[in-house]
Amino acid sequence: MKKLKTLLVGFENPIAYTELPAFRAGIIEKAGRNHVIFHNHLDDERYVYRYPRIQYKIVNQQPAIVCMDEGVEEIHHFFEKKSWDFNIYDRPYNVKVSRLQLNQFNMQVWDSIFCYNLSRWHALNQENYRKYKEMENPEDQLLLLKRVLIGNILSFAKGIDWTVEREIQVNITRIIRQRWLPLKDKKVLAFDIDFETNVFLPNYIGLGKNASLGFGVVRQIKKNKQNNEQ
Repeated sequence: MKKLKTLLVGFENPIAYTELPAFRAGIIEKAGRNHVIFHNHLDDERYVYRYPRIQYKIVNQQPAIVCMDEGVEEIHHFFEKKSWDFNIYDRPYNVKVSRLQLNQFNMQVWDSIFCYNLSRWHALNQENYRKYKEMENPEDQLLLLKRVLIGNILSFAKGIDWTVEREIQVNITRIIRQRWLPLKDKKVLAFDIDFETNVFLPNYIGLGKNASLGFGVVRQIKKNKQNNEQ
């Protein structure tokens, strides 16, 4: 059984989603670009293709960092600095930690079903986007998204060195919306969905493309909350 250690670091002063890349850049520069785990770039042209162990999020309008496994240990490169403050674009950002949540989870495929919300899910690469747009039947589109989501969960498992030994079941119960969101110098199609699966997923981990930069944020939906909404 894989044991996954996670650390959620929440910050007090809010930022906009459009400021998240600059927030990430500030954290990276403070920690030191020589610590590759903060950004997964070997240089300007070479990228480390692995599931990110340090991810940057917006949680309740406030920036947050999600660390996993060795990322939990490596985050000290930022916090050991005498000053944590930096600039977000042209304005100073005062770094105040409001939340530290350390957990360890047993990662496995269960007999029971868990319910999740997945926000800003950058699901489709260019090839799958072309297939998605060519599909006239919404059921076919939903089946494509389901296959992508299963693949994203398997990529997450591989990235944390967890060998999945049972079949993963996924059911997308609701597509809340799809929207075009800015990413660097372009826009990408992102989905907000609810889904069910027999895999336990820790809150705020990222699934899909650009998971390290606020896309594909997982939140568990409590069943009593679901019942109240029905």
